[in-house]
This record gives sequence, structure tokens and C-alpha cells, in this order.
Amino acid sequence: MSSKFLILSLIRSSAWLAILVVIFVPLERFFAVQPHKTLRKGLGVDICYYFLNGLAPALILAFPAAILVRVVRHIEPPSIYAYAASLPFWAHAAAAMVVGEIGYYWGHRWSHELPFLWRFHSVHHSAEEIDFLVSTRAHPVDMVFTRFCGIVPMCALGLAGPTTGGSGVPVFVLLIGTMWGFFVHGNVRWRFGPIEWLISTPMFHHWHHTKTGPIDHNYASMLPWLDRLFGTHILPKEWPKSYGISTPMPTSLLGELAYPFIPENNIPVELNSEDTQAESPS
Repeated sequence: MSSKFLILSLIRSSAWLAILVVIFVPLERFFAVQPHKTLRKGLGVDICYYFLNGLAPALILAFPAAILVRVVRHIEPPSIYAYAASLPFWAHAAAAMVVGEIGYYWGHRWSHELPFLWRFHSVHHSAEEIDFLVSTRAHPVDMVFTRFCGIVPMCALGLAGPTTGGSGVPVFVLLIGTMWGFFVHGNVRWRFGPIEWLISTPMFHHWHHTKTGPIDHNYASMLPWLDRLFGTHILPKEWPKSYGISTPMPTSLLGELAYPFIPENNIPVELNSEDTQAESPS
């Protein structure tokens, strides 16, 4: 990795962070679900995650994604790629978004159901105050895994890769998903009425972070009807009372990055299933 690439990445990430702050800080102040200080506990660590995860997943995924595209090309019939290449950009992007979302749904769900993956994903759920910046609070292993799960079905259906004319589609899908991730993590008391059955909202995702209800629900990042399809959808009438996990988690960046690798740290898969309020759909 060249120093020029690193500097440009940091400048780009800093510019995006400034834009996000300008957008979300006022919104979270005037439409807060649970008012808390802008300079909240753990903010410094979350900013470090923001820059780390803006760079690490792309570097780590570049090689395996290229290998995946090449392998799939030799396995699947050329007609699949020819059809994908014939689609207009809007149809190509829409198909890639749905297919990628399905892959992400299952990657996210496995991160809750498989103890080894939960060790990494629990870092994301350990946040006790939710705002837009929590979206990138994730162990790099966890973020790489879920993104790879989204890339696999796109490649399998010919919706990603330069040979299909869709080399920009995965980037577009990732950008939309990333921006929506900031929104659904936002401390914003907004409801969309019937539309929230079609597209995820902050309330939908906040219930995935609850500390007093089940977190084995609402796995989709943008399309909540996938959770309805697979039986994991909940949408109570009230907002969660608190967030986080009951398992102790280090408060430093290095401590959290190392935590999943330390054998004596037993991190059980946590469902937080004691709150019956979450069983009442709206």
C-alpha cells in the first residue's frame, strides 16, 4: 500500500465524515430517540473504526473477490453473463442490490447464530449509545465477512465484474448500502408509515441492537421484507429502552480488536430474549 493511496484514502474518508457530521448531528439533536451528548462515551474508538473500516475491507476483499469472479466465470454458462451485460444500468443495479442484500442477510444472520462469528460481531453490538457513527463500529473480520457474503451471489449471477459491464455496480450498491447504514443507526425518531415494511428504518434496526429484547431479528440492512420472508421480522410499537450486550467488552480499540482471538474470552451468542415487549408487532 503506497503512502499516496493511504493519504488520499484518509482525505476522502475525512471529507465524508465531515459531511456526515453536518447532516446527522443536527438531526440527532432535534429528533433524538434517546438524547445523549454528541461527545458521547466511546466516540473516539468509533471514529477509529470509521477510518479503519473505510480502508481495511477494500484491501482485504480485493484479492478474494477477483479470484471469485474468475472462478465463477469458468463454472457458469456464458449466457448468464451475457444476460447481465444486456441489462440497463438501473436494472443491473436493482438486481445487484436485491441479490447482494440477500447475501448480506444470511452473512449477518450467521454472525449471530454461529458462536465463532459472533465473537467478532459482538463488537458492533456492544455499543450502548446508538447514533450514525455506530454503523462503522465493527471488527474488520466481521465487516469483511458480511461484505463478502453480499459479493458472492452478485458474482454468481453475473452482476459483478468487468466482463458483465457491471464493474461499477458493486461500488454503487456498496455506497447506497453504506449511506443507508448510517441512517438506520442514526439516533433519529423517524417513522415512514407503510413504507417501512419495504425499506428499513431506524426503528427497525434499533430493535436489532436492543439490550432488553431479542437481537436475533431484523438482519436486513435495507430490505426488511427479507426478514418477513425468513421469519425474523419484528417491529414493536415502542422504541428499545436500552442498547448493548451483557457480556463485558474492552473499551479500547486494541482491546476490542484482540478480544475475539483470546481463547479465555468466552463470548456466548446473545439473544437478549427476556423482554416480551419485542414479541408484539406493530
